Amino acid sequence: MELPKLLGIEYPIIQGPMGGGPSTPELVAGVSNAGGLGSLGAAYLTPDQLRDTIRRIRALTSRPFNVNLFAGGWSTAGAPDAGPMLELLSEIHQKLGIAPPLAPKPWPDPFPAQLEVLLDERPPIFSFTFGVPDRDAIVRLKSRGITIIGTATTVAEARCLEQSGVDAIFAQGAEAGAHRGTFVASFELSMVPTFELVRAVVEAVQIPVIATGGIMDARDVQSALNAGASVASLGTAFLVCPESGAPEVHKRAILSQSSDTTAVTRAFSGRPARGIKNAFMAIVEGTAVDGKETIMPYPLQNALTRPMRTAAAQQGLADYLSLWAGQGVARARAMPAGELVARLLT
Repeated sequence: MELPKLLGIEYPIIQGPMGGGPSTPELVAGVSNAGGLGSLGAAYLTPDQLRDTIRRIRALTSRPFNVNLFAGGWSTAGAPDAGPMLELLSEIHQKLGIAPPLAPKPWPDPFPAQLEVLLDERPPIFSFTFGVPDRDAIVRLKSRGITIIGTATTVAEARCLEQSGVDAIFAQGAEAGAHRGTFVASFELSMVPTFELVRAVVEAVQIPVIATGGIMDARDVQSALNAGASVASLGTAFLVCPESGAPEVHKRAILSQSSDTTAVTRAFSGRPARGIKNAFMAIVEGTAVDGKETIMPYPLQNALTRPMRTAAAQQGLADYLSLWAGQGVARARAMPAGELVARLLT
């Protein structure tokens, strides 16, 4: 079966899942109602929030939609001393007028509880990144009739995903904005250009492949299909839509770029992610205090920087916000989600 038919969509367009607020129910539904596939980036939602958001999406569309979670990469045990990062953040918190930073305490991986919500709510499509759910989770999801899509940044990861029983694969190229989905080798060895990766993965597996990474317009979509992808997924392009919940300072930063000003950093979350270069990235990258590495592993670094990022968004300060964006950032266009889907087809 062709992937668009399997997904229940009219057009080979997916709005990439963007966690942390951008993929609102309105954005997800807007894309799905226009004939593409809207995606909810749900990794940071509590089980109650996840359930409520799925139901809000269903109230806005009768079309299929995708829910995305982080399935792997969780490590809070044996973390290094948070002191160096706390020292670095203290001065920034003072500038922002917020309380001093506190070291995060380990907490359990949210994925198991989030999975139970998906099994109850049965969204049409479930996608994941950062790893592979265990066999039991895959079997339970399939028993509910849920289509499953994994994320690969290399051929080796794509083969792992195919063996796990997923229905399709996001081939995430080096150009992609936000977090890298790498889970087999180091991210440095997994930075394969999108269309090169698509061609290689299509050759290596028997299931459909979705191209994602730096895709911004109709020509990019056609190039993805020409490379062998069944569908193209776009994140940055949809991030500046009016329905997106991204902070206005983030949208302005994207729309003000005239060239690729992005870089991959661990500064904000502890996990490699691509965003527009800013002051916090410059302060943190490559720094050490008393010879100790400053950046904490994910998700501890993400928790440490959250108060700073929240305050920066509220105060409109781009220098201390994770401005996730892909390498096609200079070609972003602000327009309603449904209109963008139509533009991507011509």
